[in-house]
Amino acid sequence: MATAYRSGWHFIDLATAVPHSGDSLMVTVFGEPVVVTRDEDDDVRAYRCLRRPRGAPQPVRCAIRYGMIFVNLDQRDHRLVEPEAPDVRAISATPRSA
Repeated sequence: MATAYRSGWHFIDLATAVPHSGDSLMVTVFGEPVVVTRDEDDDVRAYRCLRRPRGAPQPVRCAIRYGMIFVNLDQRDHRLVEPEAPDVRAISATPRSA
C-alpha cells in the first residue's frame, strides 16, 4: 500500500521557499529525506539523501507547476499514454460438420 502512495508526483512547497540561487529546503517525503535547491541558473533541483556511507545524493525528478514544487520519487513517467493497438489478423475459418 505504501508503494501506491509513493508513486507519482508529490507537492513539496511553493517555489518562493527557495527564492535565490544557493537556497535549499530539506523535507521528508514518505520517510525519505529530500533536499530541494535552486542552482546558479535559477533551476530548481531535488536530490534524495542516501543514508549509505559514502553515498552521493541521488537526483530526483522535480517540476515547478503554477508556482509549486513537485517531486517524483519512483522515477517513473506518470503520463497518460494511449495503449498500443493490438495486432489483429483476419483468420478465415471453415466450419466443420460433425
